[in-house]
Amino acid sequence: MNLECECRWPNLNWANERVRSPHVQVFSEVTMQILYILPAVFFAVVAQDFAALDTYPEWYVQNHLRERRDVTLDKKIGDGRVFGTLGQNDAGLFGKGGYEHQIFNDNRGKLDGQVYGTRVLGPYGDSSHLGGALKWQNPNAAASLDVSRQIHGGTSYQAAAGGRWPVGKNGDFSFQGTYGRQHGLPREYGGLANFNYHW
Repeated sequence: MNLECECRWPNLNWANERVRSPHVQVFSEVTMQILYILPAVFFAVVAQDFAALDTYPEWYVQNHLRERRDVTLDKKIGDGRVFGTLGQNDAGLFGKGGYEHQIFNDNRGKLDGQVYGTRVLGPYGDSSHLGGALKWQNPNAAASLDVSRQIHGGTSYQAAAGGRWPVGKNGDFSFQGTYGRQHGLPREYGGLANFNYHW
């Protein structure tokens, strides 16, 4: 008894013909592009450092800052003036008041003197300061001195001077310097000299 078996493989030409079809070929290219792009986007997102925001974004805070509502007083009295301010800032509630007097204003220049006091009420404590200042100026130079003392604290001072003087017809020499100290900090000082000549 002879058995003959004939095996025939299915004709796969129909699959090749379909792949060669222009519609299927475009679909295959788009599919391959998506398969390459999606993992790249996924890895780019995973590589980002994400941090939780504890506060509002900077652009939001800048556009929604609370406007200051200070109460001010500025009244001229003879050769001087009385000034004062009540308001609020990041340090808390504050008040400042004082008197400024013009000592002289003639060929020696202009000299003003000022006495003032400040009081701050804040979440980190209260402080009171008393101080005074002198300001002198003429057409070529200016100088100032400011001294203040915190009640039950230290003394701070700041001095500054500068001027500009002509040299010949086309040149000038200028100089400025500062010297000061804030309570609890080291002294700070500096100077700058400059000579200009215009051809």
